[in-house]
Amino acid sequence: MNPYEALARKSLANCPIDHEDIRWILTDESVHLLDLLSAAYKVRHHYFGNKVRVHIINNVQSGNCSEDCKYCAQSKDAPDQTVVYPMKTEEEILLEAKNASEAGAYRYCMVYSGRDLGRNRIADICRVVGKIKARFDMEVCVSAGFLSSEEARALKSAGVDRYNHNLNTSRDFYPEICTTHDYARRIDTINCANWSGLDICSGVIIGMGEGTNDIASILSELRRVEVKSVPINFFIPVPGHRVQPSGLTPHYCLKVLCLFRLALPKAEIRAAGGREYHLRSLQALCLYPANSLFSKGYLTTGGECVAETKQMIIDSGFQVDAVAS
Repeated sequence: MNPYEALARKSLANCPIDHEDIRWILTDESVHLLDLLSAAYKVRHHYFGNKVRVHIINNVQSGNCSEDCKYCAQSKDAPDQTVVYPMKTEEEILLEAKNASEAGAYRYCMVYSGRDLGRNRIADICRVVGKIKARFDMEVCVSAGFLSSEEARALKSAGVDRYNHNLNTSRDFYPEICTTHDYARRIDTINCANWSGLDICSGVIIGMGEGTNDIASILSELRRVEVKSVPINFFIPVPGHRVQPSGLTPHYCLKVLCLFRLALPKAEIRAAGGREYHLRSLQALCLYPANSLFSKGYLTTGGECVAETKQMIIDSGFQVDAVAS
């Protein structure tokens, strides 16, 4: 049996991908990309067929964050404060939800900047989520920093389908990108959301200087919490970032997507920030391991419009899975 077929079989049996396989996929120049994509596609097709879910982000509140995350243009140390604005009004949020629904979004993702929002803001989110769910046939994901168990239960009761809280990198590498909070705080929030019954969306940022051991550690943690959705961001340099992307070629990015599909076979793997920037002319190939895309924008950076994203999906022989069932 060739190594690609062995990887696909191991994944379909829901067996962990070991460190040697991770190193081989990411670092060995003898890896044939098309064979690896084919192996990942077997797993992707088994669980998700040829459907692709399109997601739209609403950056509901931007900037004025107390944290010093080095990758983020919204951090307290970012020199460019042009992305700062307060929480949008309920009317603005509902209008953007309507636009997302009419554009065919499978899921509407509401992102709030900051460490945590507190009970009053959580109550505001619960109220607007209830109105979105009553009016539009799409799922809702919320990202609002750290959560207590009580806050997580309130979001679940309001109709939130998923909570996003990205790990971004490994426990060991985390001090290199942030000092104002630790990795354990992120794990605590994911656990609170998970215990409340919310689906977990938690992803990574690739290209900040992490090694293969860091990626192996992230995969192990995401597998432990049975994450439902994994947005894979490829670091995009913008004003305000204090790290620069390293080693991000189109081939490497596709290998990362294949690895996450094989390691987390049942999860929704999303080609997220940096898809257009780093995959360039090869971005349609991301659909073979990934069954989900962000469209329109990535918080502080732009992206393809929804029509362009849908056209790429259709041209590649896939089907837009646009409406939540």
